[in-house]
This record gives sequence, structure tokens and C-alpha cells, in this order.
Amino acid sequence: MAYSSAPSSASASAQYILGVDMGTSSVKVVLLETYSKTVTDSCSLPTHADISGRHTLAMEQDPLKIIDALNQCVASLPRDKLKKVIRIGVCGQMHGVMFWKAKTACCWDTKDGSCLFWPKDVSQLVTWQDGRCSSDFLSSLPQPNSHLSVATGFGCATIFWYLTYRPEFLTKFTAAGTIHDYVVAMLCGSEKCLMSTQNAASWGYFCTHTSQWNMDILKDSGFPVHLLPEPVPSGCRAGFTSTEWHGIPAKTAVAAALGDLQCAVYSCMTDRTDAVLNISTSAQLSFAMPTDFVPPAEPDPLLPVSYFPYFDGYLAVAASLNGGNVMATFVEMLIAWMKELGVDMDDSTVYVQLIEAALNQASSDLEVRPTILGERHNTSSLGLVSNITGSNISLGHVTRAVCRGIIQNIITMLPPQSLLETGVKRIMGSGSVLARNKVLRQEAERAFPLPINYGKDVDSAVGVAMVFSDRM
Repeated sequence: MAYSSAPSSASASAQYILGVDMGTSSVKVVLLETYSKTVTDSCSLPTHADISGRHTLAMEQDPLKIIDALNQCVASLPRDKLKKVIRIGVCGQMHGVMFWKAKTACCWDTKDGSCLFWPKDVSQLVTWQDGRCSSDFLSSLPQPNSHLSVATGFGCATIFWYLTYRPEFLTKFTAAGTIHDYVVAMLCGSEKCLMSTQNAASWGYFCTHTSQWNMDILKDSGFPVHLLPEPVPSGCRAGFTSTEWHGIPAKTAVAAALGDLQCAVYSCMTDRTDAVLNISTSAQLSFAMPTDFVPPAEPDPLLPVSYFPYFDGYLAVAASLNGGNVMATFVEMLIAWMKELGVDMDDSTVYVQLIEAALNQASSDLEVRPTILGERHNTSSLGLVSNITGSNISLGHVTRAVCRGIIQNIITMLPPQSLLETGVKRIMGSGSVLARNKVLRQEAERAFPLPINYGKDVDSAVGVAMVFSDRM
């Protein structure tokens, strides 16, 4: 967990924006002072919400644990500042889907003098890591009218899977959205789910040219279109809080939820000649396309670079499924081995010792291809360890090779030469894993022929607060 607080330079009349990031493995909240646009307070907590193992096709999370982490994070912020929050911005893990009954989707409670809500009549969250939609299943789906391909873990693909294999499941619910769309709807007391174009595009079957779902295509396939959220422009207001929440006043403006990638980029891209390397649970390398760029009419699922809607145009994005989750899997494997040998160590201790070992091992000729989750453009890609010798199998060698492999994998998707040809002059680093892993930073600096800058307060929670400081 992480907490931080800094004295604000603003007067007693200062106002704040609450930024919330509903991440894959943690929740982070920040308070951004509106006048100085500085972060005065923050809190981050792990959700421990996974309810399906990494070795199963289904990847689901418990919304109750996610909302519990959210409540704890917000409650940790200074009460006097929460009372002065004038806007709330929420972003989170893209592509995933959860379902709820619109009229009974949460219950409000009072704890320690604060109002808070808990999920009720909701499904589990099916995350972007879900792998139940096989290549054969995806190929059986109708072709979308979109420049973005549909992959397993995408909201519409998951709904098609339920429609095919568990149609009775869908009849229990009246609304669907991402976990962060759900939070916005509950805060506003809205029975209607509004979804920004950023999140809608991440679900598939959404045309960014018209900002509309592929209704005709979906209806002809028997898709339950009544579950689809109403698309709205990214950066717009979704409504107002229906009641006080942890001291934040009722009738506080709440923005439509955004994608965590776009918000991470927004937090640190200060010039259109910047590229952004973001490594959290997954990894992305992105840069802004020219303002007059129009994406191709049809997707090419074999291309590793996609074009995600941003705020004023599109981002070119090499989105890898393999980022910090690879290191997490490595740590879990080591802990499992040690338990079999009768040794108990917690994951944070193991992680720290691995990084220290790799820092003492300046280089390694061991080669690790870390694509244990495959990639959307190459679903058959598997992990591989090669060039093994008796002298390069220490923890330091292996850890450095894993970190180098994470960087090299994303470079194969978007080579540095391509960045140079588009006019990129520097790379901005962001994301919780890149921030805490010095070995990853070393390998990134070796791999890119461009300067890499690591700013303070550059992540999705800060980015979503900045968006609504500038735009709402």
C-alpha cells in the first residue's frame, strides 16, 4: 500500500479534484488542487480481487473487494479537503465488463460518519485478461464496422460468449459497463450507464467515426443490445453525486469514466513529439498521431499497433498483454517453489530481493521471451527461455533477462526507428511497475535511442484529475 500527503500552497479557499484509477491489481486516488494543479494527497491499495487463477482461461475479479479498496483509499484522504472537492474523475482497466441490475446495483451505508456504497446485484468483473474467447470463437463472430479488431477480454466479445454458452446468465441483469463506468453510475445514482468513447472503443463493435455502436450488426446476431451503455464524448460530465460520499458533498460533478491508458498518457505527454512508455500490469508504448489522422476503415488483427481514441485525435499504441504481470507471475512461481521446499516468504520481500540481485548483475546473455499471455496480434505466441548456460541461471541473470524481455517485446511491436520517423524526440515513462522497478528503467534506457524522462505524479489517477481540471 502507499499513502502520501504534501502541504498545499493554496489558501483555505482551495478546491480539489478527486482522481480515481480502478486498476487491474490496485486502486489509486489523488487530490489535485485546482489552482496550482499539484497533487496534495494520494493513496494506493491493492485490491486482491482475483478469483480465478492465472492458469485458467477465465479471468474474473470480485467487485466487492475492488470497491472496498476504493472506499479505504478515499477515506484515507484529509476530510477537510474532501469537503472541498468540486469534481470527480474516474478511469480504469479497459476492455473488461461487469453486469448489474440498474435499480438495485448498490447499497449505501454509513461508516465512521461517512456515506459509502457497496455492490449489490452485480456480476463478477470479467477482465481484459480473460481468455475464454478462443480464436475459433472470435472468427465465428460478425465482422465489426470499426478500425479496431475484437479480441478475447473485450466487453462485446465476452457478452457474445455468454450469449452462446450461458444465455440465462445475461437475463439476470439490465446494464453492463466497465468497473469504472459502474462506479460513476453509482455515484450519480443513475440507472443509465454512460460510457466514454475511449471505453466503448475498447469493447469492440464501436465505430469511432460516428461514435456509435454497430447496432445493426449486433441486432442481426441476436446480441442483447439493451445492455450496451450509452456512448458519450470523452471528457464530458456524466452527472452529479446523488449523496455525500466520504465527505465529498452531494451534487459534486462526476465525469464519464475514461480509459486508464489515455489518462496515463495525459499525465505526462507535454508535447506532441513525446512518446509514452507505460508499464503497469500490462505495457503500452504510444504516441500522438497528427490531428488530421483518420484510422483505416477496417482492422488488421495481425498488426501490433492500434489506434486508440484520445481527446483530440488518436494515439498509435503498441499494447502488450505482458508487462508487470510477467514479473508478478515470476514472483508467484518462486514463492510456490519455496513453499514446496518448506520456506515461506511474502511477495514484496521476494520482489525487492530479485531487483537487488538484478542490479548487481549489470548484464546477461540469457534470453527470455516473456509473452506468457500471448499478444492480441499473435495469440499463439508463448514464453521462451533460451541461450541457457551453467553460468547465467542465477536470480540476477534471470531477473534482468525477464526485465529486458518485457522491453524488447514491446520494441518488436513498435520499433524505435518508427518513433524517430514520426518525429518523436523523447520518451516519457509512466506506470506503477516502471516507477518501482529500476532494472526495467535501465533496460528501457539501453534499448531506446531517445532520452527517457520519468516525471513525478505521472499515472492514470493523476491524469484523469488533470483531464477534468482542463476540460470540464
